[in-house]
Parts: sequence; C-alpha cells; structure tokens
Amino acid sequence: RSSYSCCYFVLPCCFFDFHGKYSRRQSKKTQYREYLDFVAQVGFVCGFHVEEDCLRIPSTKRVSFIGKSRTYPAPERALIDKQITQFINSRRTCAVATCDRRVGFNHEDHCGGLCQEAGSEPPEDETETAGTIWLPGFQPREKVEQVRNCASLPRDFVDEVVLNVANLLLNAAPQKSCSDKQGGNMSTWNQGESLSLREVAEHLDKEVLKKLKSEYGGLQTLLKNNHQVFEVLNGRVHIRDWRKEKPPSKTKPEVKRRLSAEAFKTRLCWFFIHHPDGCSLPSEACPYAHGTEELR
Repeated sequence: RSSYSCCYFVLPCCFFDFHGKYSRRQSKKTQYREYLDFVAQVGFVCGFHVEEDCLRIPSTKRVSFIGKSRTYPAPERALIDKQITQFINSRRTCAVATCDRRVGFNHEDHCGGLCQEAGSEPPEDETETAGTIWLPGFQPREKVEQVRNCASLPRDFVDEVVLNVANLLLNAAPQKSCSDKQGGNMSTWNQGESLSLREVAEHLDKEVLKKLKSEYGGLQTLLKNNHQVFEVLNGRVHIRDWRKEKPPSKTKPEVKRRLSAEAFKTRLCWFFIHHPDGCSLPSEACPYAHGTEELR
C-alpha cells in the first residue's frame, strides 16, 4: 500500500496473521503449506502477480514470494485499496472473534474506537495512508535497526566479563586438571570447573547483568561470541581445551581452508596471556599468537 511502484520479497517463517497468530482452517494441508497459501493470497489481494520460489539456503522454511508487477492499472488504485481495507478488516474481525471466545474481552474496548468499518474509503492522501494507521495497534519497524548481539558492546567491557567468568571457572572447587601427555609431558593444565549460566550470572555484578540484558541473548551470547575461551553446552559453561578440538578436515572446501589459513595467528592467544598455566597447546599448534611477535 506504500506506492503503486513498490515491489516486494517475503520469506514466510513464523505463523502470524495481521493481528496475532495464524489460525489453521484446512486440515488436509500441512501448517506450513496452508500458511504459504495465505501469504500468497495477501499478495493477490493487494493486486500483485505473485511468484513463488524456493531458496537455496540451509533451512526448512525456504519458500519465498516475489511481487514485481501489478495486476491492475494505476488509475484503479483507490478501488484496490478499498479491497485491501476490506480484506484486512475481515482478517482482524476473525482474530478478535477468536480472542473474544478465549478471554472474553469487549471488541469496542479492544480496538479503542479506531476500527474502520469494512468497505470504508481509504484516506485520499497516499502519504498519510502509509504514515498513519493501516491497522489499529500496528507499529512498523524502525528504518535503522539497533544491533543487539553483544557485538556492539565496548571491547574493554567484554574483556572484563570474559576474564571474570574465566577466573570464576578456574577458581571453582573442585578444580579439574587435565594431564597433557603429548610428547611425554606430564604437567597438568587447569581446565577449571563447569558452571550453569545461572550460577555464573549470580557471581556477576548487577550493573554488568543489566547491561547484558539489553542485548539479545545476554550473557550466553557474549560467552558464545568468545569461543576461543569458552564452550557453552546444554546451559553449562566450560573453559575450552584446545587439545580436544578436532584437527582441520582435509576434505574442507578450498575457500574455508584458505580463510582458516588467512586467520592463523592474527589474534593474541587469551590463554597465553591470562591463564595461570598458559596455553594448553605449543606455539606452533595454536591458531592464536603467543605474544605480539607472532602476530600476522
């Protein structure tokens, strides 16, 4: 509805209607296929020639729809917009009726008197239509999305949290020590204890946790981002022992082998700098630099 010249691409995933979760209506189809047909129907109602394609991506939800051209001439836009309004209101009426049966709230109270009657004329000003209410309660996403995957946190803040969590695991009792028998060396390397994410969170400062909660994924995401130091499995945090890591596969694609080789020794080894026993690997086997003189 933003303009006659707009095109669209959509990759349906979660089953949602205009105003809540999508309700199944046909038992003969799978839920996914029924929802795909609904999304395609929306495109047809909006006056698009809807094309379906299957993306080559590693996902079970990979059917997409593309609308590149209209089924009607530009002068008929007002008529089609009226059709779109009726369609949206009909879907919303179904959703509200379903909610009425489930929780028994009043339709008039719910929509706050903002509901348009089905078939009402759309605003004449196209800009106003795009910028104001298309559907009561609809809030479009901001044009610029804030990155919240812990990647935008200050580096010194991340380093401090990593060091605190690592020290917590290393000092936890009883400590776990792993013998390094490579080359006959029987010295021990402290792998520390494993703790649940909740236990780790309980030992962190409240202000630190508050800052992490503002990021999607929070503490777990930050620890997984720092995979050089930590391994998070089944909700428990471990110090990563690089001696147990599988060696690079010889059958790995050329591109991945090249990227892995290019990244070799481009970052300092956290264990060489911070771990009380140093790195568990000799310098020549560690993918990270043991000192600034090894940095590439």
